[in-house]
Amino acid sequence: MDRTAKIAYILEKRQPLANRIEEVGVNLNSLYSKLSYLDNYRQQLLEKVDEPSINGRLKEIDFSKIQQDIVSELQALAKLKTRFSRDTLNIGVIGRARQGKSRLLQSLTGLTAAEIPDGSGQHCTGVRSKIHHNPNVETYGEVLFYTDRTFMDEVIAPYYEQLKLGTKPIDIDDFARKDLPSLPNDLKGAEVNAKYEHLRQYHENVDKYRLLLQAPSPRQIKKEEIREYVAQDNLQGERIYFNYLAVREVRIICNFPKDDLGKIALVDMPGLGDTGIGDEKRMVKTIGEDIDAVLFVRMPKSTGDFWGDVDVQLYDTAYRALNDLPLPLWSFMVLNKLSDESNLQLCQQLKTDITNKHINVADCVIANCAEAQEANDQVLDPILNYLAKTITDLDQQYASACQDRIKQIQTSVVAELDKARQALGQGKISGEMVEFIPLFNGLWNDLTSGLEKLLKQLSNQINEQDRDFKQSVEEAIQNCYNDTKIPSSLEEIESRRDSKGAYTSAYSDYLNEIRAHLSQHFLSLDTGLKKSLDRVKYLVVEVLIRNANLGGITEAKGSDFLGAIANLLPDQILEGQPSRLKFGFQILSEFQLSYRGTIQHRIRQCLNGLTPDRTDLHLSGKSPNAEQIKSNLESLHAAAVFQCETALEDFLCEPSQAAFAIVEEFLDRVLRAEAVKDEWQIFLYQERASIWPKEFELLGERSRVRQEWLEAVEQATNLNQQELMSLFK
Repeated sequence: MDRTAKIAYILEKRQPLANRIEEVGVNLNSLYSKLSYLDNYRQQLLEKVDEPSINGRLKEIDFSKIQQDIVSELQALAKLKTRFSRDTLNIGVIGRARQGKSRLLQSLTGLTAAEIPDGSGQHCTGVRSKIHHNPNVETYGEVLFYTDRTFMDEVIAPYYEQLKLGTKPIDIDDFARKDLPSLPNDLKGAEVNAKYEHLRQYHENVDKYRLLLQAPSPRQIKKEEIREYVAQDNLQGERIYFNYLAVREVRIICNFPKDDLGKIALVDMPGLGDTGIGDEKRMVKTIGEDIDAVLFVRMPKSTGDFWGDVDVQLYDTAYRALNDLPLPLWSFMVLNKLSDESNLQLCQQLKTDITNKHINVADCVIANCAEAQEANDQVLDPILNYLAKTITDLDQQYASACQDRIKQIQTSVVAELDKARQALGQGKISGEMVEFIPLFNGLWNDLTSGLEKLLKQLSNQINEQDRDFKQSVEEAIQNCYNDTKIPSSLEEIESRRDSKGAYTSAYSDYLNEIRAHLSQHFLSLDTGLKKSLDRVKYLVVEVLIRNANLGGITEAKGSDFLGAIANLLPDQILEGQPSRLKFGFQILSEFQLSYRGTIQHRIRQCLNGLTPDRTDLHLSGKSPNAEQIKSNLESLHAAAVFQCETALEDFLCEPSQAAFAIVEEFLDRVLRAEAVKDEWQIFLYQERASIWPKEFELLGERSRVRQEWLEAVEQATNLNQQELMSLFK
């Protein structure tokens, strides 16, 4: 795999991790919100609860440090996501002014001083340039401007803060309209004056660049226009450009001279050591978010030089940009050799002495930055080869550092949530149990009496016709007589005969159609069966609410009430045993009577006369005609309806019998099964505040608060699961 393909493969592998980082970030945000909710709830409880033991446990819970860590980690994840979402490998080029940084960039990119201003002209403008390699295009640029707001916040405000100039202007109009405040008397010195001069340039020339702050970004420009946005002077040295003051970044897309580079970009970091405020902060931000490798450029003076404090400070500034990945693993130093090699010996001395100053880099090379071949072969090539070999490991190390901190957050969350889970205690039992037992015994007697009485009532009705089902049968039979599908005229039959080619074919068609239409009328019996069963379920629910006060547990009504109670009941009430009580409620809740399961097979037997292959009434073989077809259809239809009506009479008591059977089964499960009374007692004790609100009013409020608190704790626990927090699937 050549280098271009390898870099493309590395970038492709980063994207799934970028997506996963986003998912983990969303989950961390949700966890932060839930912990904030818990902390607010904790503060409310501290004001309401007067039990010292509970107050003490609540005070021990501390989510603030965790929340601070989550905020920090979200910022780190944002940087990590930006790194893995990029479609290029980015090399940041850093150096103080007049060290040869711009000349190096010219050598590597094939661009000139027109696009990358160097020290031969006026001092650098501070505009960051990102130069993308694309072998398939003519050179062009894209300009990203500050907005009014970002310009004031990121460029102007820091001058007012550092130079102590008083109230900051609220917007660009305010900045332009007012005179620039004078420097305070306690701020003196050349550096302070130079910084103030920078601000004065922004103020005096505001009308020459302010419209660009409203311009859409990015703005595409030709190669010849690039200098107008990155420099303050033209190639003749005339200071005529002020666009740079509104520019956040310029992207230059061009074809680098070197082959086999792949998707890379060089980021020109503005020369440090100038007196512009904010340059260092912007450099740190860029390194932390937008750079895969750092290239320091240093040109020893031929008259004598050494590693000075400014060099160490520059290195330390870059080091602070990304704590998760040690800078020595992804930084390089090029010592810029002059064309006449007058500083070569000093380059060699600085290379030998570099580690003594604790400027640790992956590699330090000596090269003439102004000579393209040398710069490419000795600087760019080794860096790209190094990145191609190591960037995946560096990415893994960076992501692992984030993952380790997330695990620490998770561990802290578990510890605090364990405290939260125990904070409100388990509730008092002994005194409440004394009050509960007689209440339960009275309820049990009322419940068993009410259900047994209902069962006896249903037993007395077991052989009675069910009124709901009977009404639905009568409606279905009437519909069969009223809506037969029998052809209304002989002409219609003759037309069917003509289309089919024979009376026998037309006859068979009509039989099938009439049978299908007739059977469809009986599907409505499902409504009657459901009504009948719902009425019986409602009678059971009535007893449960009236005699057992279960209406306070759920807002569900009618037959839905049974399902709601079944869902409230745990799978096990007595340890190690499936709940008999839950099973009983499930049986009654889920029981259904259906036409298809109960009656349909009997109805289908009554329709044989309307089935061509089974009918006894055939057409005359000699001279069939339309009159005979109509007569036969009417006779067969009437016979089928009569048979269906007769068959259904035998089923009119079926819903009453089924009602008795299912209610008896329900009583066996919830009243008569072994240990089921114990289950009732445990369940009702847990729900005592809802069933006897007057007797347990205070407990009801405490139970509600405790339940809400524990639900929030469990929600936070669910958000803290390892699978939701893992960056590596």
